[in-house]
Amino acid sequence: MGAPRNQKLSPARRKGDRMSLKTLYNTDFAAWSDQTAALIRAGQFAEIDAQKVAEEIEDMGKSERAAVWSHLNRLLLHKIKQIIQPERDSASWRVSIESARQAIRQRIKSSPSLRPYLQQNLQEIYREAIKLALIETEMEFAAVPDECPWDLGALLDEPPKEALAN
Repeated sequence: MGAPRNQKLSPARRKGDRMSLKTLYNTDFAAWSDQTAALIRAGQFAEIDAQKVAEEIEDMGKSERAAVWSHLNRLLLHKIKQIIQPERDSASWRVSIESARQAIRQRIKSSPSLRPYLQQNLQEIYREAIKLALIETEMEFAAVPDECPWDLGALLDEPPKEALAN
């Protein structure tokens, strides 16, 4: 565990951390992150590897975008299967759709910039979901629109903006 909040690290510990932080990033990421967080909290910014910290922060954003991409892909996959094979629609598909909606809405609530990201990539995610639906249903072709027939708000089961204005 890192140093307590707002507590300066001892010179001996700092020296050991400085030496170990160079390799710790590659050998024990959890320990590296604990020690780096402790150094930041202690205000010892010269002791951290700012480049690696910046890379990790960027990776967290990439991870959030990948997560909402994946959730929307799963949601679309099941919506497309409902079109392709309506007779096979099941509670399982509807639960998958709703759990994806909930996960996306929760992530958008904590990171609103994910909404325009999904909107910008909706068509590409839709095309990927069509490919998956065809594989899963073992069909070569299906009568599905070339362009996504749903807007993001409808997919996330949000009321139309006009309804919110009233």
